[in-house]
Amino acid sequence: MMHLRAGAYLLVLLIVTPPYAFMVIACGWLPRLARWRVISWWPRFATWLARWLLGITYEVEGKENIPDEPCIILSKHQSAWETLAYNGIFPRHVYVLKRELFWIPFLGWGLALYSPIGIDRSNPKSAMQRVIDQGRERFKQGFCVMMFPEGTRVAVGSRKAYRPGGAILAKQLGARVLPVAHNAGLCWPRNSFLKFPGKVTVRIGTPIESADKSPEQLMRQVEEWVETQVAELVARR
Repeated sequence: MMHLRAGAYLLVLLIVTPPYAFMVIACGWLPRLARWRVISWWPRFATWLARWLLGITYEVEGKENIPDEPCIILSKHQSAWETLAYNGIFPRHVYVLKRELFWIPFLGWGLALYSPIGIDRSNPKSAMQRVIDQGRERFKQGFCVMMFPEGTRVAVGSRKAYRPGGAILAKQLGARVLPVAHNAGLCWPRNSFLKFPGKVTVRIGTPIESADKSPEQLMRQVEEWVETQVAELVARR
């Protein structure tokens, strides 16, 4: 049954995505915020479909911690689920991601119009400068910047070194950092075709001021909080 549900979920997205992508491309002339609003309905639909077809629901703890002004959101990355569901949880935001994703037919074309900050990971120095320059521009337009400090999806129970890019950007912009933990990998495992019904918990921490900390101190504080909360959420399930 889980194979059938996972297959049906993928099939529906394969049917819906191409025409939606063409609609998004037709809206390419719109201002960035208007374009973001149009495109954000696709991940919202995918999240709703996961709830209805796969039985993956979610709850949010600490939503009151989300600041009114743009911030840097630093989140654990366990699956594709959070990249979809976050559109319905957080204020308008853009992702920092590898530019190769833009080359995916239909999905990548729409993603490119979503105003993300696409980087070349083979050139870290140039990538960091691009994040700073475009992050400053997005901030002025009222967007938060979402980053996954480990740089890739990490299976439940594992962890990778947290990269300092998000903390450096926060320091450059004088912005607060919003740490986020979750246990989505239990329902939507990394690189797995199968998805498992259950409730994902997204836990949002208190915003962290960046002014009085070095990038290393800031990222260490984020990492300690996120990893502690993730371990608790996973154990609770």
